[in-house]
Amino acid sequence: MRLAPRTAASIRSPIGDAYALLGERRGDRELLDLSQAAPAYPPPPSVTDALIGAARDPAGARYAPQPGIAPLREALAEDLTVAYGAAITPDEVLVTAGCNQAFCVAIGALAEPGDDVVLAEPFYFNHDMWLRLQGIGVQHLRVRDDRLPAVEDAAAMIGPRTRAIILVSPGNPTGVTIPPERLHAFGALAAERGIALVLDETYRNFRGTSAPAHEMFDDSDWGDHLVSLHSLSKDLAIPGYRIGALVAARPVVGEALKLLDCVAISAPGPAQVAAAAGLRDASGWREEQQQRLLGLQAHFESVMADRPGGFELVSAGGFFGWVRHPHDLSTAEVVRRLLLEHDVLTIPGTAFTAVDEAMVRFSFANLTPELVEELPHRLDEWS
Repeated sequence: MRLAPRTAASIRSPIGDAYALLGERRGDRELLDLSQAAPAYPPPPSVTDALIGAARDPAGARYAPQPGIAPLREALAEDLTVAYGAAITPDEVLVTAGCNQAFCVAIGALAEPGDDVVLAEPFYFNHDMWLRLQGIGVQHLRVRDDRLPAVEDAAAMIGPRTRAIILVSPGNPTGVTIPPERLHAFGALAAERGIALVLDETYRNFRGTSAPAHEMFDDSDWGDHLVSLHSLSKDLAIPGYRIGALVAARPVVGEALKLLDCVAISAPGPAQVAAAAGLRDASGWREEQQQRLLGLQAHFESVMADRPGGFELVSAGGFFGWVRHPHDLSTAEVVRRLLLEHDVLTIPGTAFTAVDEAMVRFSFANLTPELVEELPHRLDEWS
C-alpha cells in the first residue's frame, strides 16, 4: 500500500518511540521517567467529583456545544482576565480537545499548503510535525546565546507567503520564559506585517510569578494579530481529559470551528464539566501545585549544578530541563543507553531541533524529590 508522502517523511512521536524502548529494558531497578510532560499527581477532588456527576448525567453522553460548554468558556475567560488584567470574553475562547488541537485548528484557520511560518527553535515537536503534514513551509528561528529568539531575525524571514510567527513560552523543551517586552515586540512585528503571532502558553502558570505573561490583550486591536493557546492538562493534572483552548478574535474562532467540526466536533463533555469545576473551585490547589513544582525545579537545578556524568543543564523551567550530553555519540544512542544501562527514560533533543545538537529533554516534573536526588547518581554511572 502506498503511504502518503507527507506522513511517511514526518518523524514519529518521540514519546511513543521512548516508550517503545521500554520493551528492550531488562533490569528491575526503579525507572526514572523523564520523558513525558504529564503530571504524575492526581487532579483535585472538585474535578473528579464533577466528572463523576457529569458521567452519571445522561446529558454528559451527548455532544457538547461545539465551541465548549458555557460554564467552561466563562470560567476560562474569567481566569484569563484575572491573569492578564485585561478583559477577555467567552466568545473569544474556543475549547478544544487539548492544546495540540488548538494549535492545529488555529494553523488551519491562518494558513494553507504553500504558505510558510516562522517557528522558533527549539520547537515543540508536534508543531513542526503538523506544519509539515499540512504542506506549510517552516523557517526555523534559532535562539541566540541568551536562549531567546530575536525579533530582527524573525523580521528577516518574513516573506509574501508568511502567515504566522510561532512561539512557545515557557518553552517546551527548554523551559525558557520569553520576557513580556520581547513578546510585545514580536506582537508589534506581526501587526506591522499583517500576520499572526501564535503564542503557545501551556506552561504559563509555572513561571514562578503571578505577573501577567504579557500585556498584549490590553491593546484594543490584539485580535488582529494574536492567537493565544492554553491547556488545562498541567494546571489541573488532567492530561487524559483532553481540554485545551484557543483565545482569538471571533473571526478566527469561527474559522477554527469549521475545522473542529471535521475532527472532534467538540471536546469531551464530562471533561469540560470537570475542568470548569476545577477553575471555579480549585484555585488554592492549583497554587499549591505550582509552588511545589517550583520547589522541585530548584531541587533539580541544584542536583544538576555539578554536571553529573558530564551532563550540563543549559536551561530549566515549566516542566523541563534542557540538557547537553557530553558523549561522542548520536543523541538517539545516548537516550537509548540512558534507558538500557542507567534506567533513565528521556527524549532526544533531535525531536525539537533540525540537527543533532547533543541535547536531551529531562521532564523533571514527573519525579518525586527522592527520585530527583537519585538522578545524578544514575548519570554519574556513565562518567
